[in-house]
Amino acid sequence: MILPITPTDLLPKIIMGVDPGTNIMGYALIEVQGQRVKVLRYDVIDMQKMGPNHALKLKKIFERMLELIDEFLPDELAIEAPFYGVNVQSMLKLGRAQGMAIAACLSRQIPYVEYAPTKVKQSVTGSGTATKEQVAHMLRQTLTLPPIAEASKFLDATDALAVALCHHYQKGNNLQAGGKSWGKFLADNPDKLAMPAARKKPAAKTK
Repeated sequence: MILPITPTDLLPKIIMGVDPGTNIMGYALIEVQGQRVKVLRYDVIDMQKMGPNHALKLKKIFERMLELIDEFLPDELAIEAPFYGVNVQSMLKLGRAQGMAIAACLSRQIPYVEYAPTKVKQSVTGSGTATKEQVAHMLRQTLTLPPIAEASKFLDATDALAVALCHHYQKGNNLQAGGKSWGKFLADNPDKLAMPAARKKPAAKTK
């Protein structure tokens, strides 16, 4: 059966993917239109030289996320859910880092969805137990990847790219922001369906 094409399918959509981290946070932005995928940017927020001050790192994440949002105007955020390990303190810090990324998007009214690491790997490689290297290899096979500054950042950046691509493959079916569906969000915010050229310009703030 051929599914009908809706008007929103014909509009380009920008998806931001994030792989949370407390020292290195991967991010990626892709533009999709139908089945076409264009990688706009993939890189990392590097906090390794900021020392042990976790609060400064959280501030850095929030501010850098806002910069990326204002530059690329993503329509949706896809973020990897924390992996539940045995180190409780590490989990708490990772959860806070994820929360900063989500908060930055919600502050710009961008809906988000979380994906389990196994779901991301399975969507991209067909195996939920794939390694970072296998994920990166598959992305190289399926996408045209622009170069990034340092090879050491590659796997963190490709992890974020995999999250964004996973969301594209899911077609946003699980999208929710604060309990709202994407359809409900669009109904409440019809300006989000503006023409692509217009939506690239941030609306002037009024009081």
